Amino acid sequence: MGKAFGMHVAVWAREASLAKARADGYTAAHGKEAFFAECDVISLHMRLVEATRWIVTAGDLARMKPTALIVNTSRAGLIEPGALAAALQAGRPGMAAVDVDEEELVLHAAYPVLAMENAVCTPHIGYVTREEYQTQFTDIFDQVNAYAAGRPNNVVNPEVLAIAQLCATEPT
Repeated sequence: MGKAFGMHVAVWAREASLAKARADGYTAAHGKEAFFAECDVISLHMRLVEATRWIVTAGDLARMKPTALIVNTSRAGLIEPGALAAALQAGRPGMAAVDVDEEELVLHAAYPVLAMENAVCTPHIGYVTREEYQTQFTDIFDQVNAYAAGRPNNVVNPEVLAIAQLCATEPT
């Protein structure tokens, strides 16, 4: 979309994604530090997996220009906890637009980013692509099948599996 608005688009990503971006004619940034220091707008487009959790640190945000904008419509866990609010208060980056929050369901107005004049917050209503839906539903289907086969994967709280197994074997 940035290209449609006349923006120079640079990409920083893992090697496989960088190769795809280069093949599509996009410029690869000269590393993470340069990416955060040079970009006027950074828009996060990543899935939240262990390799990407907190991939954007307070140091990365501090490298951004005071006139820069960071956009996160992906997942809050991509940014180190507390880092975005602190960075916006410090003025680097100067602005944020977020569709996700550290508390995925913000039910109180005390959440710091909501009160900031240099932030626009929406309740996780950003658009996703058809390809992302296909990926998500394929992953979900595979996870349900793995669970049904007794080989659960991508379990966030594995301790629950042991409790569930114990409950299933004890007489009621």
